[in-house]
Amino acid sequence: MDPISATNFMARLNSGEQLNVLDVREELEYLTYNIGGKNIPLSKLSSQLDKLGYNKTDELIVICTMGKRSETARILLNENGYVNARNLSGGLIAIQKDQQ
Repeated sequence: MDPISATNFMARLNSGEQLNVLDVREELEYLTYNIGGKNIPLSKLSSQLDKLGYNKTDELIVICTMGKRSETARILLNENGYVNARNLSGGLIAIQKDQQ
């Protein structure tokens, strides 16, 4: 599935749309700054796929700081049957730049 831009993601989030967000940064990064969503670090994702709690057909937006870990996670999710996993293009940095 195509990545989602920071602008599109924030517009949907700000409109009140309920989005399935998976933050794959490490716990300390998540606690320092986050926009919500479930936090499962990329390093633990493959062993916790059964704990995600999402349907494999749900849109699932995967985020990290710059978009690299989330793209790796998106590929892993796709390989495990999550057909609508999307990477947040540019990650949280893109959101911060977009809001300036």
